[in-house]
Amino acid sequence: MTNKMNDMNNILKISFVVIIAASLAACGAGAKDEKGKIGDLKVKLEKLKKEKSGLDEQIRQLEDQIIKADPEAAKAVQKLISADTLRIQDFSHYIELQGKIDADGVAYVAPNGMGGLVKAVYVKLGSRVSKGQVILKLDDVLSKQGLIAAQQQVAGLKAQLAQAESIYQRQQNLWKENIGSEIQVINARTAVETLQSQLQGAVAQARSAQEQVDQSNVKAEISGVIDEMNVKVGQLFTSQNAGAPGAGIRIVNSSNVKIVTEVPENYVARVKQGDAVLVEVPETGKPAFKSVISVVGASIDPTKRSFITEAKLPADPLFKPNQLASMKILDYQAKGAVTVPTNLVQTDEKGKYVYVIEKAAGKNVARKKTVTVGETYNGITEIKSGLTGGELLITEGYQTVYDGQSVTTGK
Repeated sequence: MTNKMNDMNNILKISFVVIIAASLAACGAGAKDEKGKIGDLKVKLEKLKKEKSGLDEQIRQLEDQIIKADPEAAKAVQKLISADTLRIQDFSHYIELQGKIDADGVAYVAPNGMGGLVKAVYVKLGSRVSKGQVILKLDDVLSKQGLIAAQQQVAGLKAQLAQAESIYQRQQNLWKENIGSEIQVINARTAVETLQSQLQGAVAQARSAQEQVDQSNVKAEISGVIDEMNVKVGQLFTSQNAGAPGAGIRIVNSSNVKIVTEVPENYVARVKQGDAVLVEVPETGKPAFKSVISVVGASIDPTKRSFITEAKLPADPLFKPNQLASMKILDYQAKGAVTVPTNLVQTDEKGKYVYVIEKAAGKNVARKKTVTVGETYNGITEIKSGLTGGELLITEGYQTVYDGQSVTTGK
């Protein structure tokens, strides 16, 4: 009786394998045809699924008949599987993106005026500087000459003004005593006013000359570290070439760095300011750390179809501008969720399902459980309905069992 049962199982298994193999070969050939044949492939797939369901039912009925006829054959028809208790746990879903590190404190050193020839450089690559510190000195010979001339003019006008004011005072005193003429008083006062006006212009000119001299001292706009140094004594340094790649001086303040990431526009409703993120910079060898999104772009890039997000990073000398980093944005989480390994979730014409072990007539049988799935992340799928937790989930052999089949874990 046992031999007959085995022969019958073998015949059914061989028939099933032949049908599946032939159908898959037909599907494989059809996949190479035009898109118009995709519909035919889908029809064939549904037909195969229905045939498999029918075969599963026939196998179950035959096994039941065999067991009734020969109770000793029950162990022989049991399917060996592995199972695990379905647990309740917190579930999180992340959007994984690639980004780069940037710094809010990045500045290129540039002259305030027209620039000029570099006379002296006071820093080197890697130097730490403070805001307002003189970085380099430009040639100031002509500007100093202009300042000296302006200062001399101011001094001369001040002397003339003092003399003119003295004459004016004497003319006023004489006129009060009816000595001299009124026109002399008027002329003296006009001379004073003219010199005062000339002095104001000369002072303004001297101030401008002083500013030109000061502009020869090129200063740091921010505090930080010199991480790019491409200026040497004797070179022409102007505002035009100061920011050109490979031609200037760059200061970076790494105490305020961030990760900048482009997020595809299909996530626009799922990403917002304040969302938690995990950031990892692989080259540093450090574990991922937590941060939050501080900036969400207000527009979509028309070419890349994405928007910008930023998250602040802690100060670390290993973080460098333009360094690659990964950002995982927490866009969904569920407390106490029912979850299963994603590979255990199967699909048929009715939807998604998994297999669990249940007791029936004193024996363990496989039961097909239709489920509604939620999010999937990192090989784990959230189950919205169909399972409650605590079930024995079939983890090995789930692809070959059928609903109602007698199973054993071998324990």
